[in-house]
Amino acid sequence: MSLDVTQVLLSAQSPDGATRKLAEESLKQFQEQNLPGFLFSLSSELANEEKPEESRRLAGLILKNALDAKEQHRKNELFQRWLALDAGVKAQIKALLLQTLSSPVASARSTSSQVIAKVAGIEIPQKQWPELIASLLSNIHQVQPNVKQATLETLGYLCEEVSPEAVDQDQVNKILTAVVQGMNASEGNSDVRLAATRALYNALGFAQVNFSNDMERDYIMRVVCEATQSPEVKIRQAAFECLVAISSTYYDKLATYMQDIFNITAKAVRGDEESVALQAIEFWSSICDEEIDILDEYSSEFTADSDVPCYYFIKQALPALVPMLLETLLKQEEDQDLDEGAWNLAMAGGTCLGLVARTVGDDIVPLVMPFVEENITKPDWRHREAATYAFGSILEGPSADKLAPLVNVALNFMLSALVKDPSNHVKDTTAWTLGRIFEFLHGSALETAPIITSENCQQILTVLLQSMKDVPNVAEKACGALYFLAQGYVDAGSASPLAPFFQDIVQSLLCVTHREDAGESRLRTAAYETLNEVVRCSIEETGPIVMQLVPVIMMELHQTLEAGKLSTDEREKRSELQGLLCGCLQVIIQKLGGMESTKYSFLQYADQMMELFLRVFACRNATVHEEAMLAIGALAYAAGPNFSKYMPQFYQYLEMGLQNFEEYQVCAITVGVVGDLCRALEDKILPFCDGIMTQLLKDLSSNQLHRSVKPPIFSCFGDIALAIGENFEKYLIYAMPMLQSAADLSAHAVAADDEMLDYTNQLRNGILEAYSGILQGFKSSPKTQLLMQYAPHILHFLDALYNGKDMDDNVMKTAIGVLGDLADTLGVHAGPLINQSISSKKFLEECLASDDPQVKESADWARIAISRAVSG
Repeated sequence: MSLDVTQVLLSAQSPDGATRKLAEESLKQFQEQNLPGFLFSLSSELANEEKPEESRRLAGLILKNALDAKEQHRKNELFQRWLALDAGVKAQIKALLLQTLSSPVASARSTSSQVIAKVAGIEIPQKQWPELIASLLSNIHQVQPNVKQATLETLGYLCEEVSPEAVDQDQVNKILTAVVQGMNASEGNSDVRLAATRALYNALGFAQVNFSNDMERDYIMRVVCEATQSPEVKIRQAAFECLVAISSTYYDKLATYMQDIFNITAKAVRGDEESVALQAIEFWSSICDEEIDILDEYSSEFTADSDVPCYYFIKQALPALVPMLLETLLKQEEDQDLDEGAWNLAMAGGTCLGLVARTVGDDIVPLVMPFVEENITKPDWRHREAATYAFGSILEGPSADKLAPLVNVALNFMLSALVKDPSNHVKDTTAWTLGRIFEFLHGSALETAPIITSENCQQILTVLLQSMKDVPNVAEKACGALYFLAQGYVDAGSASPLAPFFQDIVQSLLCVTHREDAGESRLRTAAYETLNEVVRCSIEETGPIVMQLVPVIMMELHQTLEAGKLSTDEREKRSELQGLLCGCLQVIIQKLGGMESTKYSFLQYADQMMELFLRVFACRNATVHEEAMLAIGALAYAAGPNFSKYMPQFYQYLEMGLQNFEEYQVCAITVGVVGDLCRALEDKILPFCDGIMTQLLKDLSSNQLHRSVKPPIFSCFGDIALAIGENFEKYLIYAMPMLQSAADLSAHAVAADDEMLDYTNQLRNGILEAYSGILQGFKSSPKTQLLMQYAPHILHFLDALYNGKDMDDNVMKTAIGVLGDLADTLGVHAGPLINQSISSKKFLEECLASDDPQVKESADWARIAISRAVSG
């Protein structure tokens, strides 16, 4: 296919839409008809010094996108497609890419670096392109700085794309040597030094062995610390970014360097450019994160002689660290409250202070309180705001005993400041601090005397409701404070102090949602989230007021559906509002449907609600679909078997949700709603089961669906079997083999990290819930014998889980329950099999001795079922 690639690439960037579209079509056609030629043409364009910079840059970008994608299944397709290309063509493309690294044009070099790393990410794990690293390292000795710079950039990207296991240690050492030498102060070219510093950031994961060697580690740390003193801002920033990464990757190797690091971070925080100072603060936040994790993990069995790698760096640095952070709080920006994404020195300092408080607890209080007392009444708003921010930042971490007396004194002062302070900033931070007080020092779990009493509750509410009329950023924080105030009363039972003010609270929040400026500072969203929390903590007495909300919220949802033609921006705002309204209805449905006094009268609205939800589905928007789906699940649960009348209309949307691979959260929520429907409708769901089961089986065998949706699908099998009992018979031949192969895989999965272990345990739990539902569904049915053939495999799975020793409490509880279900349903027929399994003896003993009451309860029940089955 003859095509002037340069012209097409330039046309693809044309301001004229039609020209652009035509060019994009040509490129797409070329790619589909002749992939090797297409990739070769792009790499030739990128390498050709006579071509315009714009066409070269786009050629590189398209090349990169032809090798990688965000979605895992697409990524795998592109990997396979590259690996299947002719070796000769690949060699030509790779040669052109390496050649481009010495281009005088910076954007061509940089794009080429990224593409080389993408190819390396595919080939190096396959033991292909073995000469790449050596040829890159030979470039480092070039005299031309631009070649050095591009090569170091490539090495950095390569470390990002390739996992450390795929590169042998000898090559790792050489890469690190090249990178660290490039960072050295003796390197005269600052572009080279910057590229090297950024490359080290990506290469740190490869340096495990090197960081275990004292001399090598000392050398790397010295070079990084020196780079933080470079005359170039970007190099200083990149060097501090390396320190942040080192703090989390090699926390246990830092002790000897901490004094020096403190000195250089303090100097940067106090006198460097903001971008550098922010990274210097980030270093201490990162150390806090590490120590919080270590202390959390060991808090239960923490003893003085514990072999715990906590070095208490924060505790040791406290006397110098806290004053440094408090200074940053006075460096606010005039308009920081109004800019949602704002991040500056004062915010970073306050965030770090909050983490320090969580790390050291009570020890921080005496260091911060003098600053608060000294600044809280000063005439300059900056001092009052900083004092309030400091106080709010340390409310999570120290004990309630230590904080309660201080909060009791501060509360009146803050309520007064929230109404009277002339500064918006001070009011914004005061409302936020009140929210933190209610979040951490209020609620039924606290041992201390309550901070909110019947005496001050009215004053607090008066102030918060008044502040909800203030400017959007202050009103939003006031909503947040009310949210946590309400949350503290969720378990208040029949005597909620909010009850007398319930009508006013609801009215005020609805007024906020109608404000002209409710779109600013997330105000409308905050108001609805707070309204939901207020409804959640309502009691029988306030049920009628919640009931009055139903027609109001339904009317609002109805109005969003009546809107005429909308611009893209208006459509987005409407979708957001619909999502909030559906979410609000869901909470109302759960509340009213769960109270005997309101359930009957509330269900009078069910027809209208359902009609609204079905109309919402017609507006194509993923977030709104999630919210509407959850609301329908709640309605089904409240309506019980009566929900069956809506099923014929609703079913098409249910099926659409189950087919939605792209927006997998919608799919996952729909699977959950199938469970709600099973519990509500029981055997009335039978007419829809063929369609649902077909779709669920399709979902499980798809490699396009996100893995997180698979565990809930398995447990959904259990919900369906429980609902339809022996009618599940026709699905056994499809569902059981899938469960068995997933069970085999999950029993022997080796979890590489915590995230994978969590997922494996979710998968096991889903499979066990399926087995449990199927066994219980067939109980006392004449068809019970159909399950006998699967019993050996189920027991084998339970034994494998017990032997694996890496299941969490949840899986343990479900697993021992399944053992009981098996004994209970199959009885004496399964007795001999059960008798031979490890689970029925050792696993059962372990569960009976568990500290977890739920595990113990399941085990007690299983023991009785087993003894009946075995003795029979």
